[in-house]
Amino acid sequence: MVGGGLADRAAVAITDNRPIFNYGLFVMTLTHMLTHVFTRIHTTLFPVLQVEFSLSLQQLGLIAAIPALCQAILSIPTGLLSDRLGSRLMIVVALVVATGGALLASQALTPVVLIVAVSLVYINTTIYHPAAYSFVTRLFEPRTRLKALGIHGAGGTLGVALGPISITILMGVFAFGWRQVYLFWSLPLLLGIVSVLFLRSAPKDDVGVDVAADAPKSGFAALLTSSMIMFLVYIAVRSMANAMSQSFMALYLVDDRGFSGPATSTLIGLNTLVGIAGAILGGFFAVRYGEKRWLLAILSLSYVCYALAILIPNNTAFVALYLSYGFLTFLGMAATAAIMAMLSPGKQRGLAFALFFLPGSLVGAVAPLAAASIGDVFGLVVIFYAATLLFFLSLGILKFGVRLRPST
Repeated sequence: MVGGGLADRAAVAITDNRPIFNYGLFVMTLTHMLTHVFTRIHTTLFPVLQVEFSLSLQQLGLIAAIPALCQAILSIPTGLLSDRLGSRLMIVVALVVATGGALLASQALTPVVLIVAVSLVYINTTIYHPAAYSFVTRLFEPRTRLKALGIHGAGGTLGVALGPISITILMGVFAFGWRQVYLFWSLPLLLGIVSVLFLRSAPKDDVGVDVAADAPKSGFAALLTSSMIMFLVYIAVRSMANAMSQSFMALYLVDDRGFSGPATSTLIGLNTLVGIAGAILGGFFAVRYGEKRWLLAILSLSYVCYALAILIPNNTAFVALYLSYGFLTFLGMAATAAIMAMLSPGKQRGLAFALFFLPGSLVGAVAPLAAASIGDVFGLVVIFYAATLLFFLSLGILKFGVRLRPST
């Protein structure tokens, strides 16, 4: 398998004529789906876990925070290993770790074991992302890359959506316990591992040229430019808002909005499921309007929908606005990843995408605990007011702090 890294270094970088629908992108999309299936299962199960284990809001916050902390610790090492060992090996390792975490969760009888299991399935994404995103961004020239990233992002979006929806189906229709949900998803992961074994290597360098306006040509400074730093700050603030919102959305829907458990898991899943089309379309629109311009416009609309969903007491309006927020957010997914590719040299792409996901992991370890404290003192709904403010703050950072090529 280490030979995959050697093959990466020897691969030809001239792929301008490569069709966008090829086996490499198919495998990346499939594995992206599988690696993200577990992202929102445990937080969607919070109403069930709270009753079974008699947990407080702070204890639930720890279950959400510790896996993210594990991600943060391993982000940089996995990015460096991706550049050194190659994408194929690292993706296989990620899927093996995910399988182990799912199997452990299926046997968890205490909150401590569950935390370890969830940490493993979260670490899986930390290993996976630098390898997969560097594979996709190196495989296509910049304009085709946006469309490919949209398709790849749709796979991850589908995975995030399938997790909560599978809870509704497996527990509501087939009377599975929550542990059996984790056991069920361990089986498709084996298919993902097999598909990667047949994967051909990716180019080591980029096709075409795309750099930030302030990017030096070589060295570590080529990665940590002022625009890169501000982009990472933007990601951190946006991730803080996301983590606060996602960690307690299920409890908010059940306790404050009066939704049933099955309706809650279905709605949370649909919020992501509607983003599948958005993830694909977003890549095509970003080609036309420019990555940064498109991202600012679409996220502004998204966050307005989010704010209105929380402020309007009518549940029908909430559902419509919450689903709109999900769809609009995913319209910006390809542009976000493409901006990161612009800001990083091709030979450091694995490390760059490790940095890309690092802020989310760092604040993901803090946000659930901060949100739990806010909820304990002021009530659950105030968590979402705070998240709204952070969403709009992140847009200001992106607008004024990140400089790209003139066309964006």
